[in-house]
Amino acid sequence: MPLPLQSALGIPVLLALALLFSENRRAIPWRSVGAGLLLQLILALILLKLPGSRNFFLLLNDLVQSLEQATREGTSFVFGYLGGGEIPFQTKEGADTYILAFQGLPLILVISALSSLLFYWGVLPRIVRGFSLVLRRTLGLGGAEGVGTAANVFLGMVEAPLFVKPYLPRMHRGEIFCLMSCGMATIAGTVMVLYASILSPVMQNAMGHLLTASILSAPAAVAMARIMIPAPVDRLTGAEVHSPVRASGSMDAVAGGTQEGASLLINIIAMLIVLIALVSIVNQILGALPQIGGSSLTLQRILGWIMAPVVWLLGIPWSECFAAGKLMGTKTVLNELLAYLQLTELPAGTLSDRSRMILTYAMCGFANPGSLGIMLAGLGGLAPDRKAEIAGMGLKSILAGTLATCLTGSFVGLLTW
Repeated sequence: MPLPLQSALGIPVLLALALLFSENRRAIPWRSVGAGLLLQLILALILLKLPGSRNFFLLLNDLVQSLEQATREGTSFVFGYLGGGEIPFQTKEGADTYILAFQGLPLILVISALSSLLFYWGVLPRIVRGFSLVLRRTLGLGGAEGVGTAANVFLGMVEAPLFVKPYLPRMHRGEIFCLMSCGMATIAGTVMVLYASILSPVMQNAMGHLLTASILSAPAAVAMARIMIPAPVDRLTGAEVHSPVRASGSMDAVAGGTQEGASLLINIIAMLIVLIALVSIVNQILGALPQIGGSSLTLQRILGWIMAPVVWLLGIPWSECFAAGKLMGTKTVLNELLAYLQLTELPAGTLSDRSRMILTYAMCGFANPGSLGIMLAGLGGLAPDRKAEIAGMGLKSILAGTLATCLTGSFVGLLTW
């Protein structure tokens, strides 16, 4: 079967899976679902096929490189050669001197501080209002949903609901589920730049593709959410934008953003250490079982078998589906950062450029059990009276977010050949 036809087949199959888990099939607003898919297709055509889109991607790539260079100046000053400064001794030929914790991850601090400053100056709230207006008029979202969904394109799953905190107690469960699904289907700007930095050696214009993925997956998440937990049109909640940043001045905003970034940085380092250790423990246990196909069982092999049919539906050749399935499984069970790191470590020729691009889009979301814990803690704190209800929708939000990013991958596979 031609690869674009595989991707085209994936779209109805993914929608059927969402329909299978719907709470109320009779109440599904198919007009909103269709509008979400149409908006996703139009945005994909504009961002991937419009002649000027390449210049947009190049501009974002230059921005990432500038931020990396600026961060390197800071890490070199603080950590010396560990942070990317000049090495004071001779190294072996081919030795890898890149240290993720000291050279890559500190980028989060800079992005967090800049985001806080841009919120304080009112730049990002205006962008969120613009996106919210588009989503409300095209998809028929309520005001609170539109604001929260738009904020999820740029922020994390905890920060975005802060924009509509006053409205959470009275929002319909379908609207809250929509916010949760969008949080699972997108990534925060603080890690987007980090992921672009990680992917840049194996993908051109990585930042542009990650931002595009986050934008495309927002209407896809709305469509999946409306299918799985419909929200009545007459119950949609209106809202005004409330900026989550409270600061007495620009430097106070920078300081606050830096503190939040430091907490996120420590959390990411700790999670990476623990998750990689857990994978090793599981693989050691599996290694005690009888071999299959002449080699020991590993978690990665099992995930590859399970997810291979899924990535085939995105338009990836079957010969590459096992390797791609491993990555998609890692992203779903562990997290997308680990999956992107493993993507860059694949031997040359394992995946084609097209398959690598489809996977980059399909894995660009927070849908995993670890993120669910963060989301439940954040949303539960914002709406304590509805904590049990939010927890009850948690696993479904992971499924909705995963289906949404896979749908984005299918659209990308359909448009790239």
